[in-house]
Amino acid sequence: MKTFLRIVVLGPLAIVVVALAVVNNQPVTLVLDPFNPSAPFFSLTVPLYAVFFAVLALGVLVGGVGSWFGQGHVRRAARQSRREAERLKAEVERHRAADTSDTLSIGGPKAA
Repeated sequence: MKTFLRIVVLGPLAIVVVALAVVNNQPVTLVLDPFNPSAPFFSLTVPLYAVFFAVLALGVLVGGVGSWFGQGHVRRAARQSRREAERLKAEVERHRAADTSDTLSIGGPKAA
């Protein structure tokens, strides 16, 4: 079922990506010097689809980093809860060990 869903979702997506790359393969010059566009310090000539995919990848990366930083308080609370659970578990085990050594055992009749 997973394979079928991957084919159904990723198949059309791959067709769209390939079509985008085929249609937008003309070279463009990317100028990264806004102050002197006539004689730029750094320029790069790449196909247009490469610019599209690079911007898409950069957007996914920035979104992931923003999401990671935005959920920091949740991770911090989870760490604190885990530490407290471990501390309480150790305390319960310590009390159980103390209770078993202090408890007197009354032996009943032994079954023969």
